[in-house]
Amino acid sequence: MPDLTSEFIGIRSPNPFWLASAPPTDKEYNVRRAFEAGWGGVVWKTLGEAGPPIVNVNGPRYGAIWGADRQLLGLNNIELITDRPLEVNLKEIKAIKRDFPDRAVVVSLMVPCTEEAWKAILPVIEETGADGIELNFGCPHGMSERGMGSAVGQVPDYIEMVTRWCKANTRMPVIVKLTPNITDIRYPARAANAGGADAVSLINTVSSITSVDLDTFSPEPSIDGKGSHGGYCGPAVKPIALNMVASIARDPETADLPISGIGGVTTWRDAAEFLSLGAGNVQVCTAAMTYGFRIVQELISGLSDWMDSKGHASVSDIVGRAVPNVTDWQYLNLNYVTKARIDQNSCIRCGRCYAACEDTSHQAISMSKERVFDVIDAECVACNLCVNVCPVDGCITMEQLPDGAIDERTGEKVVADHGDWTMHPNNPMAGHAVA
Repeated sequence: MPDLTSEFIGIRSPNPFWLASAPPTDKEYNVRRAFEAGWGGVVWKTLGEAGPPIVNVNGPRYGAIWGADRQLLGLNNIELITDRPLEVNLKEIKAIKRDFPDRAVVVSLMVPCTEEAWKAILPVIEETGADGIELNFGCPHGMSERGMGSAVGQVPDYIEMVTRWCKANTRMPVIVKLTPNITDIRYPARAANAGGADAVSLINTVSSITSVDLDTFSPEPSIDGKGSHGGYCGPAVKPIALNMVASIARDPETADLPISGIGGVTTWRDAAEFLSLGAGNVQVCTAAMTYGFRIVQELISGLSDWMDSKGHASVSDIVGRAVPNVTDWQYLNLNYVTKARIDQNSCIRCGRCYAACEDTSHQAISMSKERVFDVIDAECVACNLCVNVCPVDGCITMEQLPDGAIDERTGEKVVADHGDWTMHPNNPMAGHAVA
């Protein structure tokens, strides 16, 4: 059986599945249940400095986007950092680490952007025996208006400065949690790296309004007739997260910076994709809030079975495997051509492929009087829209054709032969030696 043991920046856990800093990790009761269910680690819900308590709203905190059959695709929240007293959280963290010494316990932190505030909280976190800290530079609502969260994460100079303060004042590994609410994720990642961060985690939530009540004209969730932007998470943000993780893994300035991947991890396949794009482990939130803590058993067994079938002995065998295959558009091979193929035995004659291609694409699918749909190779540009709108999995596939292939039905050449790709004008390396 594959070894799912994870060692992320020196923090060991029995598997790479951690719960992200969020309501599921807000108290000892939740975390204890999570560890009993099999989670490898947790990032404790964000703690703030001692002082006046945080006050959360006493109304709806979540907005949602659903797919078919009310499948939860995205969750928007307006909840702040923990509203429980600091001393209570510290006592519970210490108890959890004592009772579960083999699990990872990382504490998320957010305090005012002064060195004194950070120096004050770091020693009390160390006393709990926690394995590390995560600097919450990502929260896009509530705390950002107070000069914390994403207000720090959107300014690379601030990221580097606070990271340096923490590295100078604690023995614990420092993970910097990055906000996606920025133009280019590489700059905050570089700043964290320059400040000495042991790792980065991403993505935090995406600033959003999920919907508006058209009776009251109030954004959801609505609090006494008013709404606010919140943080969006769940399966819908996974593509954004994968791209940002890959961007950091590909950047020469941060290629060696460990990454904890966050954003829509719901299945073992999601986790494997994050790992392959450079994440050393993954953090999960929305899936646990949707299905409960025991979903981790499906994540563990699914990842283990897949690794076993592919001959991967350990998690480290997967990490970064897809990174060399991520490239910029101009490096894509224009001589690589595919065409759509429709399996007539699987086709249910719904006509979605025809409507989509005829109305919005390249008029490359024909329809007979008997509602038999077929691909017109000479018109097909291989966009694969038909594959994505077809309701029958595997009914439409893409077939690679060799350079200069001839359509047997028309006798026409259907593959654009661009000649030597190393000399093509779309290739920025044209005229240069290509490895």
